[in-house]
Amino acid sequence: MWRFESSPGNTLTPVTAPRHECLCVMPNKELPVGLFAGRSNRELARRIAQSFGKDLGQLTCKTFSDGELYTRYEESIRGVNLFIIQSTYPNADNWMELLLLIDAAKRASAARITAVIPYFGYARQERKDQPRVSIAAKLMADVLVTAGIDRVLTMDLHASQIQGFFDVPVDHLYASAVFVDYFRGLETSNLVVVAPDVGAIKMARAYAKHLNTDLAVIDKRRPTQNQAEVVNIIGEVAGRDVLLIDDIIDTAGTLTNAANALRRAGAEQIMAACTHALLSGPAYERIEASALGRLFVSDSIPLKRSSEQIVVVGVADMFADAIKRIATDASVSTLFAV
Repeated sequence: MWRFESSPGNTLTPVTAPRHECLCVMPNKELPVGLFAGRSNRELARRIAQSFGKDLGQLTCKTFSDGELYTRYEESIRGVNLFIIQSTYPNADNWMELLLLIDAAKRASAARITAVIPYFGYARQERKDQPRVSIAAKLMADVLVTAGIDRVLTMDLHASQIQGFFDVPVDHLYASAVFVDYFRGLETSNLVVVAPDVGAIKMARAYAKHLNTDLAVIDKRRPTQNQAEVVNIIGEVAGRDVLLIDDIIDTAGTLTNAANALRRAGAEQIMAACTHALLSGPAYERIEASALGRLFVSDSIPLKRSSEQIVVVGVADMFADAIKRIATDASVSTLFAV
C-alpha cells in the first residue's frame, strides 16, 4: 500500500505505508433458522414448518379497533436466518402485515430476512398497458426491498418478468412440479391440455410437455370489461378428456366459459388446474353450475368454503425443501421445474 508525502519543491514522494492485517469475516452458513407466519395462511405455514421439521416461531399479530395492525416477535431473532411466510391476496392488510413483520425483524437484528410469498398479490398489474395506470407489481417489489428483505421465495408469478422488478434474489417455484405428479396418477384417456386464453399458453405447453399429450387453445375475446367470450377452439378436443391450465382464477368467468365451450365441442371429462384460487364474487356458483368436473388448486390461498368439485393439492413440501436449500446456500434450481 502506498501513501504520498509532500517534499521540498512541492513534489510528491511515494512512501510505503505500514501494512495492516485485513480481517475478513466469512458469513456463517449454519445460522439458526426461524420460521414465522402472518395470519393470511396459517395452515399452509404450519404444514411447511412440519415438513421442514421445525415449529413455527411465536408471534403476535393483532388488529386494533380502528383497523391498524400490530406485530411482535415473542422470542429473540437476533442473528437468525428468518423466513416470514405470508400470502398477499386481498385485502391489503395481508401486505401491510408482511411489511410490519419485515420491519420488526430488521429492527430486532435478524441476520437475513426471506419473504416467503406463496401468492404474490398485485402481480396482475405488471405492465403499463393503458395510459395513466400504475405498475403495481413493481411498486410492491420496491416496497418489500425498502422494508428490508434480503430474498423472496414465491410461486407461479402471473408474469415471470416480475422477478426483474426486485433488487434482491428471487426464487420462483412452479406448482407444476406438484400438479404433474398428481395428474399422472389420475385415470384419464386420450388427454389434451387446454389453455383457456392466450396468456396461459406458456404454462399449458409446459404441462402438455411433461404429461406427453397434445395442446389446444381457447381463442377468447373481451367485448366489454369483465366479460369473456369464447370465439374459437384451436385444436382437437372432441371425444377427449380435457385439462384446462391457468395460474389464477378470480371470478371464474374465463374458466367456466371455456369449460362450457369445450363440452359443446364434444369434450368428455373436463378438469382444470389453477395455482392460485382467489375465487371471488360469483366464482363458486359459476364453477358448480358449469361443465367442469373437477378443479385442482394449490393451497397458496385458503379457500373461502369447500366444494365437491374443488380438490386442494398441497405445496408445503416443495416450499419446505426450497427453504432448506436457501438456508444452507444450496441450489434451488432443481425445484424450478418438473
